[in-house]
Amino acid sequence: MPTSALPESTLPTPSADAQAASRELSRRIAERIEAAGGWLPFFDFMDMALHLPGLGYYAGGSLKFGEAGDFVTAPELTPLFGQALARQVTEILAVLPTPTSGAVPPDPAIVLEVGAGSGKLAADLLLALEAQGALPARYAILELSGELRARQQQTIETTAPHLVDRVVWLDELPEKFVGCVIANELLDAFPTHAVAWRHGESGGLMERGVAQTAEGFGWAERPASGALAEAMAAFPVEAPFEGEISLAARAWVAEWGGRLQQGALLLIDYGLPRHELYHPQRHRGTLRCHYRQRAHDNFFWWPGLSDITSHVDFTAVAEAGFEAGLDVLGYTNQANFLINCGIGELLAQRQQVGGEQALRASGAVKVLLAPGEMGELFKVIALGRGIATPLLGFRRGDQCHAL
Repeated sequence: MPTSALPESTLPTPSADAQAASRELSRRIAERIEAAGGWLPFFDFMDMALHLPGLGYYAGGSLKFGEAGDFVTAPELTPLFGQALARQVTEILAVLPTPTSGAVPPDPAIVLEVGAGSGKLAADLLLALEAQGALPARYAILELSGELRARQQQTIETTAPHLVDRVVWLDELPEKFVGCVIANELLDAFPTHAVAWRHGESGGLMERGVAQTAEGFGWAERPASGALAEAMAAFPVEAPFEGEISLAARAWVAEWGGRLQQGALLLIDYGLPRHELYHPQRHRGTLRCHYRQRAHDNFFWWPGLSDITSHVDFTAVAEAGFEAGLDVLGYTNQANFLINCGIGELLAQRQQVGGEQALRASGAVKVLLAPGEMGELFKVIALGRGIATPLLGFRRGDQCHAL
């Protein structure tokens, strides 16, 4: 989850092995910059820093999730998050057609989680869906990191060993899909274009990139072009302003327009509608790095060792889905969504048991719901096709009008 940024001088010193891996990654990035003529879009820098095989943040072997990692996600706080989410998933699964005997469904994965992190949410969801009598025949996980796949399998084998045979790992999105897609804190980590609206040159629309300097990597700008310039020109932003535009997140959402035959996407992430995201108060953008439970804004500090994220433009997500033929089924903050899905009742049941676990659950739910914590900053949006029933999580406090 995002926190306020600190200067990198306050960050823990990476180990010698981590520094060596970062130096090698930096060498690869420098080669890429030189091959590109001395300037690389930040999009490509971020992609390499996060995903370069063997060296990128998500491709390396360091611990990333939980208290011992770089950040804590909602499923790591309490299983009540997954149990509440399971109620929404159950409702979606209930309206989907059941394949007739001998029929081959478009894809056997009735539930698909994209980017499953440590596997904690998958394990919690499987157990909760089993308790609700809504266990899917298959729970698919799309995860490109081999290290994270191994951790996810270990988590599920430890937490829900009798259900591990229902879990399959995918290398790519299914061509056709009927079911429920879940993505928790996925879109914020998509490589994004860093942009700036400036006075003067080239209409003021600039793309921010990375160049080599005497001190190492540094920022450099060039006039934006193509789809990026078109997107920037459409935004009501007054210069000077720095921000981000995630064309990759838009494209990923749009892909589901041709793949989702019936069902819904539940996308949970931190972000804002466009008019709030590109407000003058955010004129320095929302890009952040996360390292050992600390946030910083030096993206060139030991590349590959910090997570890099930016706030999600939920207006863009809704537009991409709608233009691809999907319905916007609901949009609200995480607090409203979880309360609608009965997290209060689940907490009350836990408190009846008492003990330390009840106290921890109460503290975790406060973090999930509090406006100053995750309750307001995190949003939930549902996109779908062939679902006419109003979804449980959005029955009170739907904020689609704010998009």
